[in-house]
Amino acid sequence: KDEDRLNAVRSLFEKMGAAQSEISVEKYKNVENIVVRKQGASQEMIVIGAHYDKVAKGCGALDNWTGIVALAHLYKSLRDAPLTKSIVFVAFGKEETGLIGSRAMVGAINKDQLVQYCAMINLDSLGLAAPQVPDNMSTKKLASFAADIAKQMKIPFGHASIDGAEADSTSFIGKKIPALTIHGMSN
Repeated sequence: KDEDRLNAVRSLFEKMGAAQSEISVEKYKNVENIVVRKQGASQEMIVIGAHYDKVAKGCGALDNWTGIVALAHLYKSLRDAPLTKSIVFVAFGKEETGLIGSRAMVGAINKDQLVQYCAMINLDSLGLAAPQVPDNMSTKKLASFAADIAKQMKIPFGHASIDGAEADSTSFIGKKIPALTIHGMSN
């Protein structure tokens, strides 16, 4: 099943204009992340991610195929844009079983590279409600910035915490990289 989801994510990025040579599978001990890099003018980077796995029960349409589709469309929207910072689009594996893909990626960042990581934006379970930031899975500065942007654009937006929950943004926060999760689930 993981192989099928990997192939589906790869195919989606190809449909959004990524060449096969631009799509890599970064393999760690027991997880695979799909990565597409869009080089900017500097070595500074922003990671935008979503997980491609799902819970054992259910089809994964909401959690988290919605995040994967949004991630691929963001790639399509930005692929020809000149960028100051590089963007790393990542489809994380095994989020549902302990953030394994994002923890593996963060664990592979050496101390010298850490300063290049400006931020991480995580997309998870979109579409059932207005976009929200779970404050317990986001850094305060980025959560505030997202709320300000939504207000300027007149987009409904909210803040909420999900007790005991984590998301791929949590792995980056643990490494002191500013991070934000955006979801669209209601209570």
